[in-house]
Amino acid sequence: MKRLTTLLSALVAMMSTNVFAEYGLNMTKGVTEISGDIYWLHMMVFWVCVAIAVIVFGAMFYSVFAHRKSKGAVAAQFHESTKAELIWTIVPMIILIAMAVPASKTLIDLEDTTKAEMTVKITGHQWKWQYDYPKEGISFISNLAQSSKDLVRDSESLISGATSMSKAEASNAESRAKNANYLLEVDNHLVLPSGTPIRFLITSNDVIHNWWVPAFGVKQDANPGFINDAWAEIPVGKEGTYRGQCAELCGKDHGFMPIVVDVVSKADYAKWVSKQQAAAVAAVASATKTWSKDELMAQGESVYNTNCAGCHKKDGSGMPPIFPAMKGSPIANGAAADHMNIVLMSYRLSCCWGKGSSESRRCSVSETSIPLQSKWQRMQTEALRILREPLSSVPREKKHRFRDEPTCLRLDKNIHVTGNLRSA
Repeated sequence: MKRLTTLLSALVAMMSTNVFAEYGLNMTKGVTEISGDIYWLHMMVFWVCVAIAVIVFGAMFYSVFAHRKSKGAVAAQFHESTKAELIWTIVPMIILIAMAVPASKTLIDLEDTTKAEMTVKITGHQWKWQYDYPKEGISFISNLAQSSKDLVRDSESLISGATSMSKAEASNAESRAKNANYLLEVDNHLVLPSGTPIRFLITSNDVIHNWWVPAFGVKQDANPGFINDAWAEIPVGKEGTYRGQCAELCGKDHGFMPIVVDVVSKADYAKWVSKQQAAAVAAVASATKTWSKDELMAQGESVYNTNCAGCHKKDGSGMPPIFPAMKGSPIANGAAADHMNIVLMSYRLSCCWGKGSSESRRCSVSETSIPLQSKWQRMQTEALRILREPLSSVPREKKHRFRDEPTCLRLDKNIHVTGNLRSA
């Protein structure tokens, strides 16, 4: 009897939603109001299902035990029961309505972005995230941090047997792998202010991705050619770092495109915006800067590791035949003038390399009489104008041209612009 009392007490204690919130296999509660509503709805439906299971299985096991043949039970003989039919029709209907009403309210609240005070556009790429703040004129790419990329590369090399590691290197790799944020660090964090309703416009540049931050209650598909929206408001006092993941299988490095969000106070957010805007101005000004060879080498390594190494490997060996080797190729060993023309004047390398179509031919610039530096400055200025131009102000025919003829222009390691510059 004492054991039964202890068991029942433990079961009652487990019914607390706070206990379930801490349980590792249960849904997380989150920090936003909408995530709390979702969690409450989840637990309400869960307990309804538990109650139904207890009643149904309890009645079934009782019937099997109490009316077993060895006790001489005789089955009741009846043809129909209108009362029973009404009960098992009306009761489930009431239960479904009781669940549907709060669920519908939560879904309506989840989709209502009309109260948003700021907008962030999120674009999924293989395998990174691009964040644009249209009002603030800020845009950047968020990649898996280089430290995590090195760890992945070391692991792949060991598995393939291509390289060997010393005991010290292996120990260092193991300690990094045991880090709580293993493969969850990025180079550029999304920064959001607390106490502000924020609208997220979510899309994709290639395949289907999914932007998922459990603490915000946001999980939305990023579909190419479509824009899905969501919203979140992180309460004041809940500032901190929140993490998420791409939740849609999107290719080879699907597991390596994490999401890191820093929620800060409005005052700190204003400082961050000012800093980013100043950096963008400096980036434009750097177009006229005369770079030293060492500076160019360092910048080139950073850009390659961020944008190219995922497919073409850090050592340039690639993954033939899908991703050709850069090492030893005409791209790396060809004439310097041709290489500069590709880097400065064409689309992204992946758009043109090895193509023989009209799309490839548009990669080269025919206006050879204009110096490369002047062309670059003109393209950079026009690209920044397109980046900051509200979509609503773009003529309809130009929108279609942007959609049908995608062009990718790399301004620097932080700015991506899509659109056909010929149509401007």
